[in-house]
Amino acid sequence: MVLRPKRTRALKPLSLPSDSDCDDDCCEECGSGDSPAKLLLCDKCDKGYHLFCLRPILVSVPKGSWFCPSCYKDKKLKSFPLVQTKIIDFFRIQRYPESIEKPSLDNRKRRKRGSSLVVSKKKRRLLPFTPSEDPSRRLEQMASLATALTTTGTEFSNELTYMPGMAPRSANCAALEREGMQILSKEDTETLNLYKNMMERGEWPPLMVVFDPKEGFTVEADRLIKDLTIITEYCGDVDYLTNRQHDDGDSMMTLLCAAKPSESLVICPDKRSNIARFINGINNHTPEGKKKQNLKCVRFNVNGECRTLLIANRDIPKGERLYYDYNGYEHEYPTEHFV
Repeated sequence: MVLRPKRTRALKPLSLPSDSDCDDDCCEECGSGDSPAKLLLCDKCDKGYHLFCLRPILVSVPKGSWFCPSCYKDKKLKSFPLVQTKIIDFFRIQRYPESIEKPSLDNRKRRKRGSSLVVSKKKRRLLPFTPSEDPSRRLEQMASLATALTTTGTEFSNELTYMPGMAPRSANCAALEREGMQILSKEDTETLNLYKNMMERGEWPPLMVVFDPKEGFTVEADRLIKDLTIITEYCGDVDYLTNRQHDDGDSMMTLLCAAKPSESLVICPDKRSNIARFINGINNHTPEGKKKQNLKCVRFNVNGECRTLLIANRDIPKGERLYYDYNGYEHEYPTEHFV
């Protein structure tokens, strides 16, 4: 990662720092001048803060202007309007507004039959989510995600996107996976398709995006979620890893680990994404952090293409926040400062 000189403060090797330089090189939170390359400077007051001392933590230097907590405190979070028509337009719901209010009886029966089929199988199958019964609550859940997306300047997308100048869809070939990839079964593929279709109809997963002063935007269960429920697919723009070596985005997800590094792919959710972007990672350097994990991140071969799913790895009660291990594959993500 390339750090911009204006954003961070590093010691000058061939000169002794003056008293004022020492003050500038100290973090306002911890008072230390250690790790100067990770000392971020406010674009308004020029005070310094370690990336890992901020709450929420910053993993990398942000793009554009950055303002410290003191200079940013006057800016209030603007909630997305709790208006059904606006929410339907934002998420491009494919049914008429009145159809979002109550899932059809046929759909509920179909989901019930599918669930009983999963239970009857000896091999454990993935489950679709069970939406909240209250239509007004589903609108609140959708509005919470819309608030997070608009605040971060992100367009909603529930699919992998292939943009000009990035990796083409033809590059997403599961056969190129370096060590092979688990194939999603026919039954689980049907469940994944059901999950997608339900969201397109406005039958939303019971998840609420909330803002925490220490963790930033984060996601919590809004009703009981059963073990093996598909929470979401990790979505965003697909690009070659080699194109993103010096990218300062902090939410890139591995999609394909190819034998040839030039063929490896990542998912970049900075411009287009869904709720997956706001699900936080555990601190996998502490026992307490590891206990918080209630999701697993799994890459699958789905009809020859790589897909990345976040799946519940135990029952998750209402109100519990969702976490998974960012280092499930490469063990390169810096999580030691996560709360």
